[in-house]
Amino acid sequence: MSGVDLGQLGDVHERARENGARDGTPIVWSRRHGTDPWINLFFRADEIVSKQRTTWRRYAYALVVWLNFLEQRGRLWYEASKRDYADFKHWRMADSRNCWRVEGTSFDTDRAGLKRFYVWASGEYEVFNPILSQSAQSGGNPGQGAGRRDPSRPAGAPRRQVKWLLRKAFEQWKDVGLRGYGFDGLRPESWHGFNEDRNTAFVEGLWGTGLRLEEWASVPDVELPLAPVTSRYPKAWLAQSCAKGRRYGRNYRIPRAVVKAVAGYMDPMEGSRAEAIGRAQRVGRYERVPGLVIVTGHNPRARTLKVRTPHGSSATMSLDVLGPQERLRLFRETEHGLEPLAVWLSVDGLPHRAHSWENTFRGLPRRGHARGGPGLTTWRRSSGRGEPPSVRCGLGRTCCGTPTRWSGTRS
Repeated sequence: MSGVDLGQLGDVHERARENGARDGTPIVWSRRHGTDPWINLFFRADEIVSKQRTTWRRYAYALVVWLNFLEQRGRLWYEASKRDYADFKHWRMADSRNCWRVEGTSFDTDRAGLKRFYVWASGEYEVFNPILSQSAQSGGNPGQGAGRRDPSRPAGAPRRQVKWLLRKAFEQWKDVGLRGYGFDGLRPESWHGFNEDRNTAFVEGLWGTGLRLEEWASVPDVELPLAPVTSRYPKAWLAQSCAKGRRYGRNYRIPRAVVKAVAGYMDPMEGSRAEAIGRAQRVGRYERVPGLVIVTGHNPRARTLKVRTPHGSSATMSLDVLGPQERLRLFRETEHGLEPLAVWLSVDGLPHRAHSWENTFRGLPRRGHARGGPGLTTWRRSSGRGEPPSVRCGLGRTCCGTPTRWSGTRS
């Protein structure tokens, strides 16, 4: 929350416990108006608390952009009209004064968050809902539901955003963007590639397993098949709390080539993961991780972990109940110090959060141009699985021409 004195909020953690906030619950703050309890209570509503943190982030970003737009017009969120929403839709997608216009699919994400917010607010506070929700005829025979669509959705937003990428194109995308090769097949001497083995193993896993980005990013080392493997496609388990929707876990297959790539990255002698762990251990970085959990044992058949409680006793935890954020705090004790169970680590040795992968892939188009080619496509995640691994996350975007008096943070 840039430019905001957090001291003005008092004891944030104590206030969070009192009002039901959880780890990652967004807080929307205005430099002019401060915090609006009506807005922030939205993220504590039952229908929102049950959703994943990535959904919270998307909704928070949509609200912040909307509030900035309204503030520019001198209006508050509960004074918004249908005309305000129509102008907002035009500004986000078509206004030439906005140098960061978005496509229909991106605006559709904003619309979904705003619609959910106003449906909740209209029920709680009897606030007018400016987001049209009734069906509108868009072709076909009258009376048929298939010919109707929500008029608040942009016309260019498809119901399913599915993109296909052939293996040959994927290999070029990986070699040029992540491994430093040019389109001529040569790699310049200036290439360093500190995280080359990590990045290539990660995208190979996305391609080979068909998992979504957050699902693959949350797999700890104890859930991976042990190398070497004899099967071409060894079986692994995706935990319930990490799967999309968090309704149930499921089996998935990991190609043997992916297992080898991950094993190379995790190699204690030659992999970059061991180097990152060593750097963190030398400066005592793991001991400063808040709320870390020491794992003392693992039962692969029961899919449980034995952990040390704060009181020094032992407890058994199911891997199915540990969500992506909780898994980042799992550590084991070794002769060299603490070591994370998370597979994917940043350069500083700390677990690499799922949304942080956007920084890794954001520069791929520029790298393509720098290597003498036409540039690489920045793929966006689709609603399906196995998509090319580039993310354009809501909180990572900026909007030209929008006041920055509203900002978002997490408690």
